[in-house]
Amino acid sequence: MTAKPFIGRTQELEKLQTLFNKKSPGLVVIKGRRRIGKSRLAAEFAAKNPQSRLWNFSGLAPQDEMTAQSQRDYFARQLAGFLKIPPLTFQDWSDALEHLSLHIKNGDIVLFDEISWMGAKDSSFIAKLKAWWDKQTKSITMIFCGSVSTWIEENILKSTAFFGRINLTLTLAPLSIYESVLLLKAKRFQGSSYDTYKLLSILGGIPWYLEQVTSGITADDIIKQLCFEKDGLLFLEFDRIFHDLFNGKSTTYKKILEALKEGAKTLSEIREGINFPHSGTLSQLMEHLIVAGFVKKQSLWSFKTLKPLKQSLYYICDPYMRFYLKVIAMHRAKIDLGAFIDIPLSSLSGFDAHMGLQLEYLLLQNRSRLLKAIGIAASDVVCDGSYKQSQTSSIEGCQIDYLVQTSSKNLFVCEFKFRRKELNSEILDDMKTKIHSLKIPKGYAAVPVLFHISGVAASVETSNYFYRIIDITDFLEE
Repeated sequence: MTAKPFIGRTQELEKLQTLFNKKSPGLVVIKGRRRIGKSRLAAEFAAKNPQSRLWNFSGLAPQDEMTAQSQRDYFARQLAGFLKIPPLTFQDWSDALEHLSLHIKNGDIVLFDEISWMGAKDSSFIAKLKAWWDKQTKSITMIFCGSVSTWIEENILKSTAFFGRINLTLTLAPLSIYESVLLLKAKRFQGSSYDTYKLLSILGGIPWYLEQVTSGITADDIIKQLCFEKDGLLFLEFDRIFHDLFNGKSTTYKKILEALKEGAKTLSEIREGINFPHSGTLSQLMEHLIVAGFVKKQSLWSFKTLKPLKQSLYYICDPYMRFYLKVIAMHRAKIDLGAFIDIPLSSLSGFDAHMGLQLEYLLLQNRSRLLKAIGIAASDVVCDGSYKQSQTSSIEGCQIDYLVQTSSKNLFVCEFKFRRKELNSEILDDMKTKIHSLKIPKGYAAVPVLFHISGVAASVETSNYFYRIIDITDFLEE
């Protein structure tokens, strides 16, 4: 069997190795979005230290009939499997952990994957885990990870039980555009820059999604295979996410994301859109979606004072999540009937327009690459992000794909365009209108920047209007 390619995570592996080399007990938390590659990172780290043994334990996915004993029984079966002995039984987590201590040695790596599932049904799990860890004298590396990031935040990272005990916390981001391309190449995908971006704008930089790409077929057929077939992995993925991560509370979270699928909104707009009662719990639910990696909170700010404004924008930051809600979900009934087998994606109403917004989500995930292309040092950035100026009686409303304010009082107004054909002079008028609407303080300069994929007309090049015209096909290379 060919080994699955492993791309990126260089800094994370270096940090893990540095901790490992101290030859003392080390406690690590790896968090991040579902399918981001948390357990795979731990396995790759273990593979780079072949003298060590990896004890890989995982919790059972939540089910209605699941009990605390179910999780202990599963742990016992995994441990017995590692030791190649008859099945074990533990009635208490302390007994289970003490039995593990009998077998681990210096240099071993112990992974508790989906730790939230392991302990969710047992209120004493964290206390017993903490007590066990405090007794460790062997130089083992203990790794906690899981998809339910809110549980990890509340029960481990912010818990008094583990205060001062965690040696390293790693939050895994999606792979960069370049790293994603390397993974696609490892999967033998061959396609144009446009088709590559079409895939990335749906799959994001999520390693597991990229690994599902099949060689020898077009980008459109890959998308149809994954998203528009009733057994397609990404057709089914949405429901699995909400079952595994938000079991019992999924309905409200889905309503929130539905409210955001058309674009960024304030908290009050979300509340009104889903008829949520006036209480503080909506902010908490939004925070859960942020920690899960699906939503981002974008603070609006005053150009003059640099202070955050009262209202912030929330938007879906995950390309797949937005694509499912905006495109796949509306065709679920037809997909179940196999209606898209012989239908080209281009026939879907507004598909190209959807892909334009998908690209925006992808590019915003790659902020460092955007700044580098514009020529802005990160240290010069005062504030940046997508920007919305609300309309008032005296101010026009406008939406900026990406706005960067620098310490030198420049406002870089960035436009993302994802079109098959080259951009003509209409883009000049569009940008001038947008910048004219933007309320710019005296002494500041608005600097227009254009990101594109299919070229621009000579009239746009020779107009010298844009500070930079950036071809994002360059992002596909190192």
